Order: sequence, then C-alpha cells, then structure tokens
Amino acid sequence: MERDSSRIRLLDILRGFAVLGTLGTNIWIMAHLGDLNYIFSFNQHAWRGSFQDCVRSFVLFIVNGKLLGLLTIMFGVGLEMKYQQTLQRGIAWPGVYIWTSIILMVEGFIHFTLVMEYDILMSYGVTAIIVAFIIKGGDPLMRRVMKIVGGLHGVMMLLVLVLGIYLGLTGANISLGDMNETVLLYRDGSWIQQVQERLTNFVMLRFEAIFVIPMNIFLFLLGIRLMRSGTFAADENGRKKRKKLLQFGLYIGIPLNLLIFVPGGYFDFPVRYLFAPILSLGYIALIAKLVETFQKLWLWDRLEHIGKMSLSCYVMQNVIATVIFYGWGFGLGGKVDSVTIVFIWLVISYFQVLFASLWLKRFKYGPMESVRRFTSNLLSKR
Repeated sequence: MERDSSRIRLLDILRGFAVLGTLGTNIWIMAHLGDLNYIFSFNQHAWRGSFQDCVRSFVLFIVNGKLLGLLTIMFGVGLEMKYQQTLQRGIAWPGVYIWTSIILMVEGFIHFTLVMEYDILMSYGVTAIIVAFIIKGGDPLMRRVMKIVGGLHGVMMLLVLVLGIYLGLTGANISLGDMNETVLLYRDGSWIQQVQERLTNFVMLRFEAIFVIPMNIFLFLLGIRLMRSGTFAADENGRKKRKKLLQFGLYIGIPLNLLIFVPGGYFDFPVRYLFAPILSLGYIALIAKLVETFQKLWLWDRLEHIGKMSLSCYVMQNVIATVIFYGWGFGLGGKVDSVTIVFIWLVISYFQVLFASLWLKRFKYGPMESVRRFTSNLLSKR
C-alpha cells in the first residue's frame, strides 16, 4: 500500500495509539459487567488491596482519561484539516461537514444502542457541530470560547476536588452505589434485554456524554490551535513546541494524575476530567519524540494503520470485547482477573493491528470510513 502524501504520519500514529488505549479503559467496564466502580479507586477496590487490584490501578493510571483526552484532541486536529481543505477548495464552511457530524452522531447512537452505553461518538458529533461554527469566527473567538468553557469546566472540577478533600478529611465514604442490577443484566440478560435497557434509560446513560461537551469543545479547539501552531510539523519549530509540550505534559501531568492512588476515590473525577488531558499532551510529545528517534520501528506502521481506520477499529474493539465478556457471548465477565484482562486487551489490539494491515492492503479506507464518505458525498449532492 502506498502512503498517502497528503496525510501526516504522526497524526495517524497518535490516533491509533489513542484508539487502542481507549479500549484499555473500556475493557475494565465490560470485563466487570458494567460495574463502573472498577475504573475508579473507591475503597472496596483500592489499589493496595491485592496484586490484581494493583495491576488494574496501574493500567488505569496510564490510560484512564488520558487516551480519551488524546483522542478528543485528535478529533479537533481532524476538524482543522477538514476546515483548511474546504477553504482551499473554495467551498462554504461548515457545509458538508455538518452532514459528516450528523452521520457521526447517528453512528454513535447505533453503537450506543447495539454495543455499549459509554459511546463517545455522539458527544463528538455534537461537539464537532458547535466547534465548526466557532472556528468560522476566527482565532479571537476561539480564544474567548476556550477561556470561557475551559474556565467553567475547570472551576466545576476544582469544586469537586475541594469536596473530595473535605470528604477525605471527614472520613466519608463515596462510591457509585450498588451496581448489582447492571452486573446481572450483562451476566444473565440477553442482547435484546441489554438494548432495551439502554434505550429505556437513554438520558441517564448519556449523562457523561453531555457533561463532557464543554471539555470536548476546549480539547477540540486545543487540537486546532496545536495544528495551526505547527506542533505536529517535522521541522525545527515543531520539535521546539513538542519539547515544551513534553515538559508541561509530563512534569505537571504525572504528579497531578498520581492523585488517583489516594485511597477513597476523592480525586477520581478531577483526575479523569481535568488532570488527565494534561498528561495527554505529554503523550503527544513523547510519542512524537519516539517516532522521530526510532523511525523504522515496526510499531509505528501498525499504529498508523489503526489510525487510518480509527472509527472502524473503535467500534470493532468494543464489539469484540462485549462478545468475550457478556453473558450472551462467551460469558467471561466477572470470571477473569486483572492480568487476564490486560492479556485480552493486548490480544484484541494485536488482532486489530492485523486486520487493519490486511484491510488497507486492499482498500484505501476502513469499512466505516468508506460508508461515512459515501453517505456524506451522497447527502452533499442533494
């Protein structure tokens, strides 16, 4: 397969890394049959409890919120590239991009309904429409919006952080409550019953997707500004910017994200929704540095393939994981330890690497990417 000269290889590598890493978070939810307590650090699953809890907590420290933040930033980068292509062609903006975003929302709704309730595509579709109009207003409007939505989200998370510290000092226990009914649904319920549950409780199950829209807007715009500043360029300016990004992302991001290991879960939400994206920036710079240093490493081509099929791979990995863990499939949910879950994550990732490599030898786009392009082109001609 010939490499598309119009694509920036680093961006595809980062997308591939983000997609596989996102499964590194979602797989714990599916492996524990929808019990969200297992992706947080509440007392009943404290990282110091056992070796298996330690493995889970360490993996989640690496991926939880960080790879989702990275994926969100990369969506913003993709939006900027679409915007620049539209300007070069003299086509009105946002125009067709609105249809593309609506299609993404529809894909997300289908994914939410048929596969898993923690879909991110619907939220990204809504965010993309909002940001498409914001960037039309130019850099000054972008900066104002980033200050407003970033400030509001930051203040809200800091209030949650203060509340967590207060609860910790008073010795209060926090949790997401008893999730036994959810566990029973995914262990014993049929696929149809699970679909009905998602549709019946649509608003409640979409709360996080709505809650993170301000953060998504900020990260989309951040991705656009990183792209415009030349952060991803292979020149000296790009290297200087990535060096600063590496120092900021790691030196500040790592200490803040280490708060996840404080027992009791008091810092869980600020870490996931405020501090994790800081470390995401460090990941961008770190991967870019590794790609530059070890240019011929086999891993980069594999991640690049995943990145080119990021939508298809995101949906595929969740389908595979639900088949493995839910009761209507192989039923391994709740029966495997943390080491085995990590092993399954790596096996699914390896399968996706093989699938993406083989697919792109015959086709230019992934299956879902092809459907989206066809649908967008069809709608744009109406």
